[in-house]
Amino acid sequence: MYVAQCPETGTVSQGYTIEEAVANLKEATELYLEELPVPEVAELLMTVFEARVHV
Repeated sequence: MYVAQCPETGTVSQGYTIEEAVANLKEATELYLEELPVPEVAELLMTVFEARVHV
């Protein structure tokens, strides 16, 4: 099980693969922002996701 977090919004999600965790986080963050919209930004805003893999 993998856990993904967006520190900018505080949203967290999980998935059985890294890809699933990131996809679930994207969906959770979109739903969060629908309820709490942020002002439009004139410049491009980029977010970086980090994933730790423990073997």
